[in-house]
Amino acid sequence: MKTAKHRQPDLSVTIAGIQFATPVWTASGTAGTGEEINQWCDVRHLGAMVTKSVSLSPRAGHPYPRTVETASGLLNAIGLQNKGIEAFVREELPRLREMPTRVVVNLVGDTQEEYAELARRLSAEDGIDAYELNLSCPNVEKGIDQGADPQWVGSCTAKVRAATKRPLIVKLTPNTHDIAALARAAEDAGADAISAINTLIGMAVNHRTFGPRLANVTGGLSGPAVKPVALALVYKIARAVRIPVIGIGGIAAGTDAAEFLIVGASAVQVGTATFRQPDAAVTVADELSDYLHQKGMKSVGELIGRFDAPKPKSTGAG
Repeated sequence: MKTAKHRQPDLSVTIAGIQFATPVWTASGTAGTGEEINQWCDVRHLGAMVTKSVSLSPRAGHPYPRTVETASGLLNAIGLQNKGIEAFVREELPRLREMPTRVVVNLVGDTQEEYAELARRLSAEDGIDAYELNLSCPNVEKGIDQGADPQWVGSCTAKVRAATKRPLIVKLTPNTHDIAALARAAEDAGADAISAINTLIGMAVNHRTFGPRLANVTGGLSGPAVKPVALALVYKIARAVRIPVIGIGGIAAGTDAAEFLIVGASAVQVGTATFRQPDAAVTVADELSDYLHQKGMKSVGELIGRFDAPKPKSTGAG
């Protein structure tokens, strides 16, 4: 006698009024614009495809070498290489429109006006569900200083908000002393969600030649090494804002995703793990479904924000 297969938990989440099939998305810069990942996995099991950063003009990026493996992590200094918005609309967007998943376009500019212009020009194009503002890249000039300034983050967010009605996700840097202040500034300026974290600043040295292993000297650290930092910061952001938070940093398994959801994230992005396993994001979603079933949960919503924070012990009077 065959046993009935258990009913799969509902993985759908709603962010900024949009329903995503799962809370597991790709992370910007790690899956291009979907052409490669589409060859390796069924993207219908992804919540969203987040594109690499798109700028107004083409960017050549930094010279090679641009990536270095480290203990439990990856350093990169790509420098936001991309073909620019005209080529994106002409060559990349038609393919993205055909992908059976949500599409989030990551935007990057040198000035606040450039961010707004990107959103304005793309608003005329179909096939885009939301924007993610990259206000936090550590590998470009001024990227750190601007992204760590709450006033600048709020002002930039407000300019983009005025330029488009599409949902707006603001991606924050961990390279700051107060990430909650950045999140509140984005929320107050009209952001619909926060994504965090971008990479941590790091470097690697060639002890044989005494020189840097990255041509740019420093780069952004990602992968399992940053997960504890990312978890702490996502937890902090989730307690500081009312809008949804999308967790990023070292997610390579369903239980990794679960931890971010437990501390308050509404969705997660899988990045560095895709370099080792191209279908990592889909695998994470499948493992998350199994985890929820094992916990007896019928939907992912039962997991979000379930963190059981210890209560401070009373020291008594006097």
